[in-house]
Amino acid sequence: MNGRGSAGLIVGAVLTALLACLALLSLIWTPYDVTRISVVTRLLPPSPEHWLGTDHFGRDMVSMILVGAQTSIAVALVAVGLGMGVGVPLGLSAASRAGSALDELIMRGNDLVFAFPALIIAILITAVFGPGAINAIIAIGIFNIPVFARLTRGAAMSVWQREFIMAARLAGKGRAMISLEHVLPNIANMLIVQATIQFSLAILAEAGLAYVGLGAQPPVPSWGRMLAEAQTMISFAPHVALVPGLAIVLSVLGLNLFGDGLRDLLDPRLGRAVR
Repeated sequence: MNGRGSAGLIVGAVLTALLACLALLSLIWTPYDVTRISVVTRLLPPSPEHWLGTDHFGRDMVSMILVGAQTSIAVALVAVGLGMGVGVPLGLSAASRAGSALDELIMRGNDLVFAFPALIIAILITAVFGPGAINAIIAIGIFNIPVFARLTRGAAMSVWQREFIMAARLAGKGRAMISLEHVLPNIANMLIVQATIQFSLAILAEAGLAYVGLGAQPPVPSWGRMLAEAQTMISFAPHVALVPGLAIVLSVLGLNLFGDGLRDLLDPRLGRAVR
């Protein structure tokens, strides 16, 4: 890995670790109660009492950002886990029977899901079940399924052409056992890198869904909803919009840099090509 890739990995790891620490800290401590509303302290600028100021309800911005990080990570983690948990087995099954009716069915189903963005899926789900964090998780998770299925199938098909796979088949192993014991370990690095990148996209998607009112509902803090509520106050209280906006930007940037750095580190061929 070259110097630029190494620097990106370090910066990404630091920003990602900071995001995780904020979320973990919010589990045990916040400067103020995020459900506490105070008209007297509304829209205060940053001060020693409120390091990042207060919002239009008088809630402490530091506390809101801390709990908002917990919300973003929880939604993204479960959504990406759902995408991997369904998409990877589908991709492995399709690759193990490439060219068959099962392969065609899985990939055409993926194309159908891939045609609808997460926002459209969320609108469809919330139209039936109503808005909320759970429905946002389902929408983002469904969108992630074809991403992991396509990646898994493409990577697995190249592994199925290797000599050790032929030896395993001659030894009498079935397709499912070969996929689990030989194919999956050989594509695990690629899946880990993709999961990191999809995690950043899931945080961005959660913020977008919350921004339009389809994500986590009050009183649960969400960076996207904080932005939506602050858009009419930018001219006289810019900190209310800048703080959650910077939190989203730095989180997504850190995870993308971390994912790119992991890709360079775990893929020696790419490293040689870059050099």
